[in-house]
Amino acid sequence: MSSLLSRSKEQPHIRKSASDSSPASSTATTKGLRHERLSRLSSSGSSDLSNDKSTSHAESYFLRRENRLSAKKKAEEETANNDYKKMYEKAIATNQRLKSRLEISKQELSVIQDQLQRAQKGKPGDCGSNMLETEKKESWSLKKRISDMEEQLKVKEELKMENQRLKDENGALIRVITKLSK
Repeated sequence: MSSLLSRSKEQPHIRKSASDSSPASSTATTKGLRHERLSRLSSSGSSDLSNDKSTSHAESYFLRRENRLSAKKKAEEETANNDYKKMYEKAIATNQRLKSRLEISKQELSVIQDQLQRAQKGKPGDCGSNMLETEKKESWSLKKRISDMEEQLKVKEELKMENQRLKDENGALIRVITKLSK
């Protein structure tokens, strides 16, 4: 054990933080550091019984740690697979619900179309009379607007004619005034 302490004083440990290495190479770096530690521990040079115990202890520690990490990765992968499976099942359920709503909507549309066709063909008195009344009102209002516009055009023509007459009269007065002023 004392040789371990003296060796650790001679060779300082170099630790890499998680931010120093990329995520893809973190596994390889971790394995390399473990291998380096194991080789340092096994090549310490002393054949003490305590050194053998610490070496086997260190090896078992690293093996247990590696097993825990691999189990954790497997659990994460299973969780991710379960998440995808849940999402897939959810999407299928949503699709089924939307398909059923679409079918219901199609049925309602066909019923409404049938009612519309029956209303157009079967009962011309009810719907037809209302339509005729609205058409009559619209045509009457259009005729009224046309007659109003025709009256406005007549008034406009009369105003144009009167305006022209006043211009002619004004010209005549100007000529008279010019003759008188000479």
